[in-house]
Amino acid sequence: MKITWLGHSAFRLETGHAKILIDPFFTGNPGFAGQDAKDAANGITHILLTHGHGDHVGDTVKLAAETGATVLANADLAAWLGSKGVQKLEMGNTGGTVGFDGFSVTFTNALHSSAQITEDGVSHALGNANGLMLHFEDGPSVHHMGDTDIFSDMGLINELHEPDVGLVPIGDRFTMGGAVAALACQRFFKFRHAIPCHYGSFPIVDQTADKFVSGMDGSQTRVDVPKVGQVLTF
Repeated sequence: MKITWLGHSAFRLETGHAKILIDPFFTGNPGFAGQDAKDAANGITHILLTHGHGDHVGDTVKLAAETGATVLANADLAAWLGSKGVQKLEMGNTGGTVGFDGFSVTFTNALHSSAQITEDGVSHALGNANGLMLHFEDGPSVHHMGDTDIFSDMGLINELHEPDVGLVPIGDRFTMGGAVAALACQRFFKFRHAIPCHYGSFPIVDQTADKFVSGMDGSQTRVDVPKVGQVLTF
């Protein structure tokens, strides 16, 4: 499996026949600056969304039209994307699992919000925020935690799914900060690898992963802190 961090919470996963983008926020993402969106989206088969905020939905509508990729989102967000012209949609909700060729995705809980504000200033709720638990036939299991704070039922997620790789938000202000994220990983998960995200993009979130790395000191989990665009192989 190849995992590429694309800045903020965007990732590209490649394994078997699947080429997956999660939360493909490219346009307007300071953390993606200098990267090539066409390269990042080359050959993608699926787009998976954790929740409805603009910095996670990102370029989904455009990419879906250009690539023909199947988009997976919670039911409310999927319906909204359908109204925007997305053709190939799969929907689910917290606790549900959707199967694809070679992998499945389960919607896990996350403590966050999910909405879009239209040009008239009205906020439209787009379902609950989620994490995404990916199980592959030919690769490690991956848990993208979405945007979230720590919560004790993370222990149940680990018990049910035993994720190998965690994609962990650490930037503070909108998610848990690095020290709390490290506590979540140490107390509730048994990741073999943890990759921090949701930092180093906008000025108001933490710019480095230092607090997370420090908090993970002594853990059996390996912390991988890639540069944007760097490919990690598992």
